[in-house]
Amino acid sequence: MALLKKVDTIWLDGQLLPWDSATEHVLAHTMHYGVGAFEGIRAYQRADGKTHIFRLREHIERLLDSSVICTMEVPYTREQLMAACIEVIKSNKMTSAYLRPLVYLGYGAMGLGSFEPPVRTMIACYDWGSYLGDEGLKKGIKCMVSGFSRANSNSVMNKGKICGQYVSSVLAKRMAVKSGFEEALMCDPQGMVAEGTGENIFIVKAGVVRTPPLSAAILNGITRDTTIQLLREQGVEVREDMIARDELYVADEVFLTGTAAEITPVREIDHRRIGRGEAGPLTRRLQESFFSVVKGNDAKHDHWLTFV
Repeated sequence: MALLKKVDTIWLDGQLLPWDSATEHVLAHTMHYGVGAFEGIRAYQRADGKTHIFRLREHIERLLDSSVICTMEVPYTREQLMAACIEVIKSNKMTSAYLRPLVYLGYGAMGLGSFEPPVRTMIACYDWGSYLGDEGLKKGIKCMVSGFSRANSNSVMNKGKICGQYVSSVLAKRMAVKSGFEEALMCDPQGMVAEGTGENIFIVKAGVVRTPPLSAAILNGITRDTTIQLLREQGVEVREDMIARDELYVADEVFLTGTAAEITPVREIDHRRIGRGEAGPLTRRLQESFFSVVKGNDAKHDHWLTFV
């Protein structure tokens, strides 16, 4: 992936700062221990030229929920953070962008249990295309099932989007890329399919779509929720239940969902071709519906859009 292209400003603790001025001390608590909460949000330009942020309210609510899980008291309301996201897009004169809010513990005492480090809040935006590649969106990607497990809720807070919890995802992803795959899929400690390193997973078999339930070791994905709603509107049966690893190999279609990944088909898993080895018909219809909402002329779902 290419280096991020700098934009003009980043919002930090209520102020817009020049990109290169938004810095933190190397002894910041979160840098060493990983206690922080973040989000990934996309702003799109629609066919009519208007720019919107997709499901902004839900993303900010999850950011605040993750902060509660991390015992960090955010000094801003949901409405203030939503307004800050809009402000960052406007100040950088962007029509489409990826937004990265982050709540973290700054410079202070280094003890594990210290409440001295200040809670800081940052929102950046930048250009970021298809996370798994334009070709991946069109033709599908190759995945491997990782040896790293998604831990259960006695070990990590799976419903929080928490910085330090992504170490296993980073290692799984790096191993997958080094092994010639685009993405890694992770199972829970019992061997049931959980999710990708940064995406929720769906399979299709005999016209029925299945995805792991929220009781599983998965993040409550906002694009996951969007996907389920769009499919059910089309009359597709969607079941939320556990998926065994071998069910991936014999699925008719597999696809991943996430803010960064959007709707990405999977054409191969562990060197086994999935279906016809390309994006399947249901996945393509879902992609059309999704991109009609975020980039096209679908006005039925404008309640998901916060216009800038």
